[in-house]
Amino acid sequence: MAKACIQVLPKNPQYFNVDNVRVAKILGGGVLDTQVVKGHVLTRDTEGTIKHVTSAKICVFLNGIDVAKPETKDQIVIKSAEELLNYTKSEERAMEKVIKEVAESGVKVVVSGASVGEMALHFLERYKLMVVKIPSKFELRRVCKVVGATPLVRLGAPTAEELGFCDVVTVEEIGSTKVTIFRQESEASGISTIVIRASTSNTLDDFERSIVDGVNVFKAMVKDSNFVPGGGATEIEIAKRLSVIGDSTPGLTQYAIKKYAEAFEVIPRTLAENAGLKASEIIPKLYFEHKKGNVYEGVDVEEGSTCNVVDKNVLDLLWTKANAIRLATDAVLTILRVDQIIMSKPAGGPKPPKQGGADHED
Repeated sequence: MAKACIQVLPKNPQYFNVDNVRVAKILGGGVLDTQVVKGHVLTRDTEGTIKHVTSAKICVFLNGIDVAKPETKDQIVIKSAEELLNYTKSEERAMEKVIKEVAESGVKVVVSGASVGEMALHFLERYKLMVVKIPSKFELRRVCKVVGATPLVRLGAPTAEELGFCDVVTVEEIGSTKVTIFRQESEASGISTIVIRASTSNTLDDFERSIVDGVNVFKAMVKDSNFVPGGGATEIEIAKRLSVIGDSTPGLTQYAIKKYAEAFEVIPRTLAENAGLKASEIIPKLYFEHKKGNVYEGVDVEEGSTCNVVDKNVLDLLWTKANAIRLATDAVLTILRVDQIIMSKPAGGPKPPKQGGADHED
């Protein structure tokens, strides 16, 4: 994951975009088969028979490659077989002219955003052009970003500025799935793809969520690289200091402060319970160590006890933790305000109608 992020890291790290790190899920194999590709990976095959191209100029068409259809419905009366043959040949000549112009511009790979007609595919094969069909507009946009191409809405020969370039465009079989890879080797790629492998779909989904979390941590890290101890050590230290403030605060406010401090115990408690440990034993032990001054003491899920988490490189990003605490606190305050509004509203249903009839003369 870190390798994929570094590949697409801009000169100014503040402009790092998490969408530039993509994930391709392929069923089969194991976790160790996961690999990083400098470029974009499509989990589909090409349309024609050409499967490998190097140093390729790429042309991208948004509306597909097919015979143009009229905007309005019309009828064509054909009276003989010769007229039918001439009509078909005129379509073929028009399509061949377009494909020939594209091929003469130096294009080796044609990317279509919609359907590719049989006649168009025939001439694309004749002129040795690789054809890649990408129905998704989002995937098409990412391919344009990788190769530096401009998507075209018209069917015809592209200009030099509209063409993209890619070092290698190839079809490989990973497991039992054929994938099309746009790989940039010599130049910096705008997108990096992590091809993850697993034996079940649920495991693939779990890995994808973990990678998304890691990429967002990387984004936060390039903004603020400060870390704090993990494993619940930071939360216990905050709870301990808040409890001290609560003890020295007079009035009913101290109960709110102590309950706020107690809420921070949920992190080490959850870590202990998920590891099969007794939270009722771990939490008091953490408080004991922190009162002795061991502020780096956290939950050790491997040994089933507590340890110095900094020595084991268990760290949390300060920016993420600070925002999580702030948002959680704001949410609780909002809920308390709503409860206070509901409680202050007068109880009871609609008021009963007034007794006695109205004076019609008035």
